[in-house]
Amino acid sequence: MFQPNMFESHHHLLEMAGHKPPENNEMDHLIRDEEYESKSGTDIMEPTSGDDQDPNQRPKKKRYHRHTQHQIQEMESFFKECPHPDDKQRKELGRRLGLEPLQIKFWFQNKRTQMKSQHERHENTNLRNENEKLRAENVRYKEALTNATCPNCGGPAAIGEMSFDEQHLRIENVRLREEIDRISGIAAKYVGKPMLSYPHLSSASSRSLDLGVGSYGTQTGGNIPGENIYGAADLLRSVSGPTDADKPMIIELAVAAMEELIRMAQSGEPLWISCSDSSGEILSEEEYVRTFPRGIGPKPLGFKSEASRESAVVIMNHVNLVEILMDVDQWSSVFASIVSRAMTLEVLSTGVAGNYNGALQVMTAEFQVPSPLVPTRENYFVRYCKQHGEGIWAVVDVSLDNLRPTSVSRCRRRPSGCLIQELPNGYSKVTWVEHVEVDDRSVHNIYKPLVNSGLAFGAKRWVATLDRQCERLASVMANSIAAGDVGVISSPKGRKSMLKLAERMLMSFCSGVGASTAHTWTTLSGSGADDVRVMTRKSMDDPGRPPGIVLSAATSFWLPVPPKTVFDFLRDENSRSEWDILSNGGLVQEMAHIANGRDPGNSVSLLRVNSANSSQSNMLILQESCSDSTGSFVVYAPVDIIAMNVVLSGGDPDYVALLPSGFAILPDGPENNNNIIKNNNNNDEGGSGGPDVGNGGSLLTVAFQILVDSVPTAKLSLGSVATVNSLIKCTVERIKGAVSCDGA
Repeated sequence: MFQPNMFESHHHLLEMAGHKPPENNEMDHLIRDEEYESKSGTDIMEPTSGDDQDPNQRPKKKRYHRHTQHQIQEMESFFKECPHPDDKQRKELGRRLGLEPLQIKFWFQNKRTQMKSQHERHENTNLRNENEKLRAENVRYKEALTNATCPNCGGPAAIGEMSFDEQHLRIENVRLREEIDRISGIAAKYVGKPMLSYPHLSSASSRSLDLGVGSYGTQTGGNIPGENIYGAADLLRSVSGPTDADKPMIIELAVAAMEELIRMAQSGEPLWISCSDSSGEILSEEEYVRTFPRGIGPKPLGFKSEASRESAVVIMNHVNLVEILMDVDQWSSVFASIVSRAMTLEVLSTGVAGNYNGALQVMTAEFQVPSPLVPTRENYFVRYCKQHGEGIWAVVDVSLDNLRPTSVSRCRRRPSGCLIQELPNGYSKVTWVEHVEVDDRSVHNIYKPLVNSGLAFGAKRWVATLDRQCERLASVMANSIAAGDVGVISSPKGRKSMLKLAERMLMSFCSGVGASTAHTWTTLSGSGADDVRVMTRKSMDDPGRPPGIVLSAATSFWLPVPPKTVFDFLRDENSRSEWDILSNGGLVQEMAHIANGRDPGNSVSLLRVNSANSSQSNMLILQESCSDSTGSFVVYAPVDIIAMNVVLSGGDPDYVALLPSGFAILPDGPENNNNIIKNNNNNDEGGSGGPDVGNGGSLLTVAFQILVDSVPTAKLSLGSVATVNSLIKCTVERIKGAVSCDGA
């Protein structure tokens, strides 16, 4: 049952709504109030001086001063914006209206008293009417009980022998009475504020969410095994914003979720049990149910629970962290490798005191792993931000699936989010909790150890990504060229422009490499894990992309080599000619290098490929490599020499056309994993047995984007598809051969 005290510190979450006109029997009160407020209130006794005072004469009151209609209108207008003006505002208003600040003060006091009285009378009238209805229902029930007869013998019915309908009505009556008591309790805390009106669900208007897929066009779900098990409903395109009737429930759910998140972030055993191999913590589901009996309901059939917790100190202050989490664009940008799409459906509260304390918004998001073999997880949830003390903030998400029972979701978020604690020198401590229930039966076998370990969607990946991005942002904000930066970069502006261009390149790569429902992947041939999947899109009117038909191709496969070995091999310009077919064996030279993290692999480079054929011109390649404990990326794109010179001189990088290609490198499971899955695909090397996935190897996704025709209206030829298929398969074979030799 709802507990009113939950709202004591969250009253600012309720929206404002209009009042009904006052009843007729209240008009005389309103008239007197209007007369009362129109006077200046300067009715203070004004004693005369000692010489003039007549001992037989009573002291006179100062005459009331009626305000002009203009003065009243101006103060009414100001009252709507600020019912509690300070001294400075009162003086300014008085100067403008020709009144003393004390007169302004008394008028506002009278106005607030009048509004309070009006609200109380209005609320009392409503409660009185509801009480009368309940009394009438109670009388009807008593009469029905008195006249009730036994259906078998026709005699008077004994207590407990009433019909099912009568029992249902009594239960409904109790529920309504409790609802009125609950609303009355809330109303008592909002004296002076208008109450929300809750229309019926059927009459409420809703806003349809249409997440445009930008340059990818309107497309349907991907060709992933098992993806259509629930009809492939795209929640991000079909879900709508909450109705007014849902909003009180959303507020109550958000407040309870915030309390749960704080306890989940701060509790130890027995709620969280440490693993024997020191690999992390496991949530005790039995203890969780005992500790949080209410929650969002039981776990759906066929779903499994994933819960994880991770802490880290990041180089960013708590104010900026909160802003990133509450701004959907910044959130999607910082976590581009995890969040493939996101949108805020409705902001229920923007917070108070000029910050995000109390901010509440309904959102939808799609979470991904950078591979077409792992289906995305779509969520419809509410995000709530609250300050819990000086320098301590929390942001929590919780699913709202119970508000849309017709939609089928394969994932729902129990209270998840982060607790942020301010530290000296612009640092913050972040404790992240991820708790979801998911049906992951359609995940490909080679990715199941990774997904089950929590490294794919768990708290460790969120924290590791945040830590890496904070380091990158600190590098972007640097006003000087670091000692590790070498090459043709000569100014801080050029450095920032190059980093901004690389950021757009990495985000573009991440948005097109996963299994997002905004894409349509088509499998070219075979049935193994490393089949090539392709999709096409038309690029038009986008200064950041070359116009024409772009063919994207991607494949994922397993390598019996540690992720760091694969990462170092792919990012090294000296070994590029071993796998990059397009470089034609030319010498690769690093023209510029920007370090953007503690890991030496986190950097942005400008490479020049000196063609071995003197008849061909040299090519410039922009490359970014980044790595953390949960995964790595090596992303690159050919760039125009003239456009790159503009960027290096500090020009706008948004007009540089890019078609990013690259690699996503993930571990094949947790370290020291004993739960090894045998992958027996027909096209595995050797043809028998298959590799031991989950035994310290790597999961590598290769993705290319190639402009196959510069005319957007042209038709895609089968020859272009065959060429890209051959190109990506040849690259895969080269990488397999090279890293296997290095590993040996």
